[in-house]
Amino acid sequence: MTPDTVPADPPALPDVERAPTSPAESSALPAVGPVTPPTGGGPGLWRRLAFRTRLWAKRARIVGVRVARLVRTGGRRLWPGILYLLRSVQKKWRRSLQFRTVLTTLLLAIGSFAVVGAYLSNQIANNLFQERLAQAESETRYNVKQVQDTFDGAQVTDQSSVITLVYDTLNAVEGRGSVIQRRYVFEAMPEQTKPRNRWVESRASDQLTIGVIPPDLRKAVQDSGKDQYWASTQFPVGTEDRPGIAVGNKVTFNGTVYELYLIYDLNTAQKTLDEIQNVLLAGGALLVLMIGGVAWYVTRNVVSPVSHAAVVSEKLAAGQLQERMVVKGEDEVARLGASFNHMAASLQEQITQLATLSQMQQRFVSDVSHELRTPLTTVRMAAEVLYDAREEFDPINKRSAELLYNQVERFQSLLADLLEISRFDAGAATLDAEPTDLVQLVAHVIDGVAPVAAEYGSAVTLNAPAGSIIVDMDDRRIDRILRNLILNALEHGEGRPVNVSVAANGTSAAVAVRDHGIGMTSAEAARVFDRFWRADPARARTTGGSGLGLSIAAEDTKLHDGWLQAWGSKGHGSNFRLTLPLRRDEPITKSPLQLEPVNVGLPEAGTQRTVVLLDAPRTAEAQDGTPETEAGGANPDGGPAVPRGTGTEGKA
Repeated sequence: MTPDTVPADPPALPDVERAPTSPAESSALPAVGPVTPPTGGGPGLWRRLAFRTRLWAKRARIVGVRVARLVRTGGRRLWPGILYLLRSVQKKWRRSLQFRTVLTTLLLAIGSFAVVGAYLSNQIANNLFQERLAQAESETRYNVKQVQDTFDGAQVTDQSSVITLVYDTLNAVEGRGSVIQRRYVFEAMPEQTKPRNRWVESRASDQLTIGVIPPDLRKAVQDSGKDQYWASTQFPVGTEDRPGIAVGNKVTFNGTVYELYLIYDLNTAQKTLDEIQNVLLAGGALLVLMIGGVAWYVTRNVVSPVSHAAVVSEKLAAGQLQERMVVKGEDEVARLGASFNHMAASLQEQITQLATLSQMQQRFVSDVSHELRTPLTTVRMAAEVLYDAREEFDPINKRSAELLYNQVERFQSLLADLLEISRFDAGAATLDAEPTDLVQLVAHVIDGVAPVAAEYGSAVTLNAPAGSIIVDMDDRRIDRILRNLILNALEHGEGRPVNVSVAANGTSAAVAVRDHGIGMTSAEAARVFDRFWRADPARARTTGGSGLGLSIAAEDTKLHDGWLQAWGSKGHGSNFRLTLPLRRDEPITKSPLQLEPVNVGLPEAGTQRTVVLLDAPRTAEAQDGTPETEAGGANPDGGPAVPRGTGTEGKA
């Protein structure tokens, strides 16, 4: 190559880039002073510039506020949709075994392919890099040896010849052609004072500078002898940055030590790696979709019979005993369906037998009860005649007449209860509901049980709110329920006070009957509404009773769509709570009274404010015919009592 081919703008020589070293040189340079406004502008131009700056800053703030408002509004509008979507997915996850299985399979498949794909991509990238690195190190050793041999054998003494030799030698290393195989950076090592007559300080391929070489690589090359070092780097090619490998060595020319870096382009390897990763990504996505489809198909074949069995079982539970599963094939699912159908047939047969037996028993009880009414009426009339004439009998016959009368009364009560139970069993019981004052009905029931309370010596107190509580109810049935509860409380209260509380809220009203007698356990409270059940079968009855009173009360409560619940504690009494909806077809959400009373034991005198509605121990005035107290009510939360006569304070 001749000097005519030297580029028009060779790298600047050191003496061109050096700083001025004398005052004369410094004075020859143009003076650089503070920046002044353009000629003819004056202070007005700066004011206009400041005004425009403030204006644009204000506009930027307005735009920022509007964008933030739009983002906030969009977030508020999208957030309910996001919550709805999350709740739907959560609901689907809980209720669908197929959805849960398919989604779990997809997540596990995606995680597995992500791990495997990352591993494969890393291995392929590492292998490509190692292969290109080995090639780069081998080529660099060969080319650096060629450069050093050329420099050692050069016989040039003038500046132009030196520049031409270096340029030609480095271009040969670069390997120009249709594709540049490698690029170079040629830089004299710093802090070299001898020789000072070198004419080449640095040279590099197009767009490259010494800045593309990592500092760690430069330091390693500068501190080494004749060793070779490499490092990964990026270098500009046109408008893009490409990955590459920089391999550095030292060469010597005319007594000057230079750093020679050959940079190898890894763009081709990077494109190959990108294509492989795209193939892995597309193949993984396709495979995940196929796995999801397979999981959906398999789980559908397994879950569909289970879902069908669940539907059939719900229909069986609803009374459709003829429902059966569709059985196909001879696999495990088919055997499960056949077993399910066999079980359903067996249950249908047994339920049919039990229903027939129950109907026979109900018909028997109903027929016997009806048949007994006529002879019982005759026997009762005869017993009443004997009872009325008992004063004329001798003591033995007199006692027999009294026993006969009492037992006939008890037999008639039992027969009436059996007839009522038979009507409930036959579904013939109807509800004749009308708006009725519950407080007044409770007071009427308490007045009716006055003789029994006097016999047991128990004080009955009523805690009721001021005013009325109007409830849609069948007053005859509610009267029977309350009478049963209060009589039971008196019978088992052992002469202690009985408290009756009435309260209401927005949807329901409640009556609680609390005694402080023998009480009962939680297991006994769970069975207290069973027919003919008694906590202690050996305990003698003193007030009679058929053992069906609480059962009938429970059935009457069902007709009203209400609650009848019991609580008890041994030695501390029991509490029965009746809760009724204020209006028909209105569900009860919460009872206004507490089932478990706060005062488990008997309170001390004066600790509970009540109004005595009925006090069994009568005074001399009461024995003369003047009642000691009449109906009265008190507000449970301490409000004024509803006047129902003259009330006196007592303890509950």
